[in-house]
Amino acid sequence: MRYIQRSLEQRVREMAGMFKCVLVTGARQTGKSTMLKKLFGDMRYVSFDDPYIEDQARESPHMFMSLNRPPVIFDEVQRVPELFRYIKAACDASDERGMYILSGSQPFELMQGASESLSGRVGIVELAGLSLRELAGDTFRKPFLPAEGYVSERAHTAKAPDDLWGVIHNGGYPGLYGEKTDWNAYYSSYVKTYLERDVRSLSAVHDLGDFRRFMTAAAARTGQVVNYANIADETGKDQTTVKRWMDILEASGVVYLLEPYASSALKRAIKAPKLYFRDTGLAAYLTRWLTSETLATGAMSGAFFETFVVSEILKSYSNAGVDYRYCVSYYRGKDKVKTTSGDTVSVRESEIDLVLEEGAILYPVEIKRNVRAKAEAALAFTVLDKVPDRRRGTGAVICMCPQPGMLRENIFQLPVWYV
Repeated sequence: MRYIQRSLEQRVREMAGMFKCVLVTGARQTGKSTMLKKLFGDMRYVSFDDPYIEDQARESPHMFMSLNRPPVIFDEVQRVPELFRYIKAACDASDERGMYILSGSQPFELMQGASESLSGRVGIVELAGLSLRELAGDTFRKPFLPAEGYVSERAHTAKAPDDLWGVIHNGGYPGLYGEKTDWNAYYSSYVKTYLERDVRSLSAVHDLGDFRRFMTAAAARTGQVVNYANIADETGKDQTTVKRWMDILEASGVVYLLEPYASSALKRAIKAPKLYFRDTGLAAYLTRWLTSETLATGAMSGAFFETFVVSEILKSYSNAGVDYRYCVSYYRGKDKVKTTSGDTVSVRESEIDLVLEEGAILYPVEIKRNVRAKAEAALAFTVLDKVPDRRRGTGAVICMCPQPGMLRENIFQLPVWYV
């Protein structure tokens, strides 16, 4: 299968030269093992997906470590957390860099174990699914920002995909690109493996059928503010169970919960996060949008387009080694916005799909699946002018337009492939 160069490669190489240990996290099947074998082909590779090797490491960790001395790659290391203390000891006994390259598909659990045991010794990065940039072979590396300098530089390499909705429907798992793969069979196998391995290892879920129905209910709400009571009613589970199961989806990299922007100066009405599936192909499979054509014209097309754009923006940050959790949020509040359509004037609460924060500057972003954006889509952006010690930067409406343009003096209209 053809190897697609990953944007994160450069950052992983840099970290291997800076830290004694590098940890690559990310959801199952995003290509962690393939990338690490490509980058560090001369290193010994050990995968704990092999039950025999896992048992060896658990039963005799000291002997296992002596037989697998650095430099070495440990894949799916979350299966043997007992090794962290031995890795720490080996790191403390040497001044070498890049001794251990670790990977695992349970990001938050892994980060907790690594941060507690390997503090100051480990560099942590996240590998997401394939991005539009990677699929196009685009070497542009900067995180998305609707600033004039970014847009000007991005124009040199940005290229419209031949079939955007085909990419949205297909999803970003590398296994779907290269040799001809049946989309339905791939995701059927992915869900089965995820349920039987990751879900069972993260929590005592007794009925995997119930959890699968919960996943489908969550996928049907991608792009929406999380409403645990609503999901509980649909699945027949209590809210405590639904919250715990949502934590499992987030911990294993299946969903991302986007937190609302917080400032005492704003009349924030919503304190709950917004739910986004990390892979639109998986969400389409769970909600039974079986072709790109039906997805593009269906009732959820707007939600899937927004989910795809948010996912691409998060990838642009993680691929550059930037932790997006501290600089990407959304806003919905009681601050009123007036809109005019002909002779009709309507008033609604303000909403901003994304707020990107860089230093003391807030960049507002709206996402619309339309071919052409309207300036009124950005009316809520002025709400950010109320935030003390922060300045509102240029904003953007990301849509399906063929070329970038200006809706107003400080608001861009940008094609999705400029992300």
